[in-house]
Amino acid sequence: MIDSLTIFEQVIRDLPVDRSLTREDICTEDFLLQTEHKLSVYYSPIGDYINPFAKVIIVGITPGLEQMRIAFEEMADALHHGVSLEEAAKIANYSASFSGVMRRNLVTMLDELDFATMLSIPTTATLFNEHQELLHATSILKHPVFYRGKNYSGHQPKIDRIPLLRHYAYEHFAAELNQLNEPALIIPLGRIVEATVRTLLHQGRIRKHFLLSGFPHPSGANGHRKRQFEDNRSYLNQQLIHYFTRSD
Repeated sequence: MIDSLTIFEQVIRDLPVDRSLTREDICTEDFLLQTEHKLSVYYSPIGDYINPFAKVIIVGITPGLEQMRIAFEEMADALHHGVSLEEAAKIANYSASFSGVMRRNLVTMLDELDFATMLSIPTTATLFNEHQELLHATSILKHPVFYRGKNYSGHQPKIDRIPLLRHYAYEHFAAELNQLNEPALIIPLGRIVEATVRTLLHQGRIRKHFLLSGFPHPSGANGHRKRQFEDNRSYLNQQLIHYFTRSD
């Protein structure tokens, strides 16, 4: 983590801290990691923090432009105020991960499943602040990926069909999860993420975490989210009860 942070530290320090960042500030050659098949991968500090003690792992597809912007703003501001690299990366991660409407939808669904009660916290919203020690927030493609300049959704092109995406999903993501000290509960956001994590578990690339099946993607763009949640609600609740009963 520190290696990648030190590579980009000075460029991040040079970002303006007196205004909101724009796409032109962060989608630059300085932060461009790779391109392939009309895909562009950019560095973002959102993916540089790993919580090895996490009990819950929430996994998205890839950070979008808005999450990328927030992560850079938080990181630049923290460094400007003398915060260490590692602590700044932590601030960026928890501030930006699944931020906005997505986080509100995510928290609403998890709270309706009584997940907060099972964790002995007031609401799952506190996983991103007071109870950060419980959460590792990440994505199968941990750095922002854009397809034809737009946020990559996981649908086109398919992850398994592009070597660049496969490498990030099956090598980088697997190595990241294997840095966690103990098996944890994985909450994959949507079918694409769930299928990828299931493959990694089946192939033995990651330790035997407990995978929550059937959780909808909380994006506001997912028009079927509420119906999917209601259809799967009982099954999701049963899985959580089984997990916490087994853990006890």
